[in-house]
Amino acid sequence: MTLPLVPLLIDGVYGPGATGATVAVVNPATEEDIAILAHAAPADLDRALQSSARAFAAWRETTAAERHAVLVRAASLIRKRLEEIAQILTAENGKSLNEARGEVGFCADATDWYAEEAKRAYGRVIPARSTDVRQITLREPVGVALGFAAWNFPAGNVTLKMAAALAAGCTIIVKPSDETPATAIAIGRCFADAGVPAGALNIVHGVPADVSEHLIASPIPKKVSLTGSTPVGKLLQRLASETMKRCTMELGGHAPVLIFADADIPNAVERLVNAKFRNAGQVCTSPTRFFVAREIYEDFLAAFVERTRQIKVGNGAEPDTQMGPMVTERRRQTIAALVQDAIAKGADLRLGGNALPGKGYFYAPTVLADVPESARLMTEEPFGPIAAFTPFDSFAEVIARANALPYGLAAYVFSQNPGTIARAGRALDAGVVGVNHTSVHEAETPFGGVNESGYGAESGIEGLDAYLRTKMLTEKYL
Repeated sequence: MTLPLVPLLIDGVYGPGATGATVAVVNPATEEDIAILAHAAPADLDRALQSSARAFAAWRETTAAERHAVLVRAASLIRKRLEEIAQILTAENGKSLNEARGEVGFCADATDWYAEEAKRAYGRVIPARSTDVRQITLREPVGVALGFAAWNFPAGNVTLKMAAALAAGCTIIVKPSDETPATAIAIGRCFADAGVPAGALNIVHGVPADVSEHLIASPIPKKVSLTGSTPVGKLLQRLASETMKRCTMELGGHAPVLIFADADIPNAVERLVNAKFRNAGQVCTSPTRFFVAREIYEDFLAAFVERTRQIKVGNGAEPDTQMGPMVTERRRQTIAALVQDAIAKGADLRLGGNALPGKGYFYAPTVLADVPESARLMTEEPFGPIAAFTPFDSFAEVIARANALPYGLAAYVFSQNPGTIARAGRALDAGVVGVNHTSVHEAETPFGGVNESGYGAESGIEGLDAYLRTKMLTEKYL
């Protein structure tokens, strides 16, 4: 059997790397090799850098209206190819087809958003201290950008970087995860077929450390955008500092959920179970630390466990699957170790806690109660299908516990008291806070964290701003 090649895209050409190096792409639901991934050699990365620089000289001179037209066509192609891209995404990532379709639909919406936002990269006029002087600010594309994307949202992560950079007038080199490269190429084809010129969008694959070090060391790129873990973010930020590249860091989290005694329990259970086990918990905004008011603790736990029992785990390609596998066996082993550690330290296993038999990297949806603060699960982002519950007795206590970690990406509040909602929203140290629901990222809203969850934002007007720089122009009339 000849497996398809997932190629590089460099200067408008799809193909293998200079050395012919490849690795296998694995379906995590079946453990079968489903494609061969071309790896870039240093010479390939240099070609990508040079073509991006050449393309930037022309792309930056296009009008916002011209860039808008290209991105609108790209969004249209993403919608037309939605089913094809979703099938690829599920095969290499493992999430259910319903989730994959939703993710690809978001990509089209985000591309449309950036198409429109390109026309609103406004400067301003600043009143001068003399009547014969005019002071204005201009918003300009920052230059060639680098986008490093994680595997958990293989379409969304790359699309946000491609669309924002291109809308701003930048060119971009994207390095997707080696676990999910075919999705990135499928999205990239939509942009290329829509009229993005050769070199304005390059997609490269390879050993992450080797690729990132080579690209970031070059003086050509001026911007780095990463969606990934906090340790990787710290490493790339250090590398970028050598050439003073600006960065956007969308990093890990460990989202607290505050469930107060007056919460609407059925609403909270339904929304939180769906959010927790989406993509098998492999989501940076996934609710992970569940703090429940003691008065309703056991009732809420019982309802949560019962709803979780109903989740259908299986191959994401099957129509009734609700939760797929972990992306790799390594991830599954990490989850098992966290569960075992929590139980050893006194946590009460209410559901799951085991790998599922047979092929695929499946782990059962897991609920742990009375998890002690000493458990690794309470300080290390699990990135898997584990819900860790503990009770709380006061507002001050739960805020202190929620804010105890260095992370600050997402947090959630469930209450029907406007005062409690307002106080919690202000007090939580997070970049995004969901109140009585869990949808914290839309195409038009800024998304990003604080503290060790990173800085900067994707989506919204802030997402375009990340690829623009400000120039102040002062003119004296003669």
